[in-house]
Amino acid sequence: MNNIQILDIGQVAKQSGLPASTLRYYEEKGLVQSIGRRGLRRLFAANIVQQLALISLGRQAGFSLDDIAQMFAIDGKPQIDRAQLLLKADELDKNIKQLIAMRDGLVHAAQCKAPSHLECPSFQRLLNLASKNRARQRGKFSDL
Repeated sequence: MNNIQILDIGQVAKQSGLPASTLRYYEEKGLVQSIGRRGLRRLFAANIVQQLALISLGRQAGFSLDDIAQMFAIDGKPQIDRAQLLLKADELDKNIKQLIAMRDGLVHAAQCKAPSHLECPSFQRLLNLASKNRARQRGKFSDL
């Protein structure tokens, strides 16, 4: 622990904006590693803040914690599979298209002059899209 800047868990929590409980959970999951203790307080190298920012970015992009754990080498340095990033980008593109279609359908339904939403062809398409998405979700989870 020579010239390495060391932060205790409270300092890391303050700098990262994450509660100490999340930091302990991430350590338990193997996402981060403390470098020691001062009394009962965990100590971390200063580069933990950047590592936590990468974890947050991965979570925001929709990666699971297990996926993110595989994106770091044993020493905590990023080791990101670019093909995995491209797959996630494709998945996000599909989600964006679905959300745009949903938004457009909702706007149309709000402005539709049909006497009933059930008589509106655009609203019917929106209902069909919702049914297809629900069926797809059931299919995803039936393997569990």
